[in-house]
Amino acid sequence: MGKTSVFTRHKKAIVLIAAAVLMMLTLSGCQASTEPIDSETAGFFNHFVVFPFSFAIKFLAGIFNGSYGLSIIFMTFIIRLCLLPLMMKQYNNQLTMREKMAVLKPEMDEVQKKYKDKKNREDQQKMQQEMMALYQKHNFNPLTSMGCLPMLIQFPILIGFYWAIMRTPEIAQQTFLWFNLGETDMILPFIAAGVYLIQFKVSQKGMDPAQQKQMAILGYITPVMMGMFSFNVAAALPLYWSVGGLFLIMQTLLFKWLYREKNEALKAIVASK
Repeated sequence: MGKTSVFTRHKKAIVLIAAAVLMMLTLSGCQASTEPIDSETAGFFNHFVVFPFSFAIKFLAGIFNGSYGLSIIFMTFIIRLCLLPLMMKQYNNQLTMREKMAVLKPEMDEVQKKYKDKKNREDQQKMQQEMMALYQKHNFNPLTSMGCLPMLIQFPILIGFYWAIMRTPEIAQQTFLWFNLGETDMILPFIAAGVYLIQFKVSQKGMDPAQQKQMAILGYITPVMMGMFSFNVAAALPLYWSVGGLFLIMQTLLFKWLYREKNEALKAIVASK
C-alpha cells in the first residue's frame, strides 16, 4: 500500500471570538500541508515539532505491537503530563485573579455607579483613572493576572501533535477497538462531545453562579464544535481529543483538591460581599 495519507479528505464576546477563531485555525490548519512528514520535510515547525511527534507515535506503535491507537493514547497522556505544571500555574493564577476581583468588585461598582450617567469624554477618562487607582491600590494587573503565558506555550505543542497525527499515513492503515483510525466513525463524535461536556461541568463545580453564567455559552459551544468536527475527520483525531478531554477531567479534579483551601477562601469572600 502506498504511503499517501487519507486525512486529506464588551469582554465575553472577545473571548468567544478568540476561542472560535483559535479552534478554527487549529482544526483547519490554516490550509497547511497534509502530505506525509519525514526528517527531510522543510520548515522549522515541521522539523522540530511535528516530525518528532510523528516519529514518537511510530516508535511507540512498534512497542505496542503495531497498535497506533494505543500509541496515540499513550502520547496524549505523556504530553498532558508534561503540560501539567503549566496548567497548574494557570489555574492558580486564575484563582488569584478571581480572589482579587471579588475584593475589588464592590469598589469598582461604586466607581461605575458614580459615572453611570456621565458619558462625556472627560468623565470617562476620570472613571478610567479611578479604576487604575483601584488596581494599583490592590496590586492588580488585569493583563498579567489572566495567566495567558501557560496557554500560549501549550498551543504549539498541542497543534504540533495534531498535525503529527494528520501527517503520519501509517495511522490511517490501522484499526483500533471497533473503528478504523483513518476513517470517520459515527460513535466517537458523541464520545468526544460528551467528554468535553463533562469536563465543562466538572470545571464549573464550586464556582459562584455569576461566573457559571458567564462561562456557560463557551462551555456548551465547545462540546458541540468538537462533535461536529469529529464527524468530518478520521477517527484518530476524536480519539486524541477524547483521551485529552478525559485527562482534563482528572486534571481539573486534582487542581480543585490541591487548591481546595484557596477555593473555599474565595467562596467566603464572594459570600461576604
